[in-house]
Amino acid sequence: MSRREKPADVSYHALREAPDTAQVTGTALTAFATTYPDLKLQPLVVVIAAFNEADNIGAVLDEVPEQILDVPVSLLVIDDGSTDRTSDLAQSHGALVCTLSANRGHGVALRLGYRIAREGGARYIATLDGDGQWDPADLPGMVRILEADQADFAIGSRQLGQTENTDLFRNAGVRFFALVISALTRSKITDTSSGLRLMRAELTGTVRQTQPQYQTSELLIGALLQGYRVAEVPTVMRQRLSGESKKGRNLAYGLRYARVIAKTYLRERRAADKAQSALLQEAADTGPAGH
Repeated sequence: MSRREKPADVSYHALREAPDTAQVTGTALTAFATTYPDLKLQPLVVVIAAFNEADNIGAVLDEVPEQILDVPVSLLVIDDGSTDRTSDLAQSHGALVCTLSANRGHGVALRLGYRIAREGGARYIATLDGDGQWDPADLPGMVRILEADQADFAIGSRQLGQTENTDLFRNAGVRFFALVISALTRSKITDTSSGLRLMRAELTGTVRQTQPQYQTSELLIGALLQGYRVAEVPTVMRQRLSGESKKGRNLAYGLRYARVIAKTYLRERRAADKAQSALLQEAADTGPAGH
């Protein structure tokens, strides 16, 4: 079965973007600009990438306040090719909606949301999942950290807080990958796959992102190795409001997630080494001229 022939209710899990991703996202952007001409977003944009979350998206949006610590909020839902009424319900609950014609992956949808938020003038970008697992009540503490200039990127950690997920394999994986990324980046990180995040908008434009699905570790590793300050706050990961996870089976998910970690680390490490070599070469070239 080809990528185009897969059932409409199956989400995209490949490690590379589908060949038509640029076309799909470009068409969605054009339609969004037509629907919302002269768009000016609030300083904080909450981006939610959703796929077939009609049963949950309304409740998730209703939990997000219009203002967090005196910072006005815009709601932006990227409908990643849903076949249900996700887009309609998101709009009826006050969100701006950009709809992809086909499911192209959580990472693709989030990057589209980041772009819209940046170009719309956002100062901060937050992410939530469309299934209700992450609590917007934890956002004020994250906003406080960035407003105080104590970090550039804040993550809600279920390891510092708690999780209602009873899947032992998945919970062990969260702890394992946190140890791996902490060792690779020489940073103390307890939760690398949290869907509750808040970051300075410019970070999403400078950290390279290519993953169509397993994007949380890619963004985190890139931010850390580029020198962005990352903080964690305790949070509670709740059970889904309804429905089933779109992440796929545990073993396949874990293996793909591990591959993304390795690929991202090697890529970012090479880029950092190359930049360092260029600086050393520049110093060597200009040094003698000063004597």
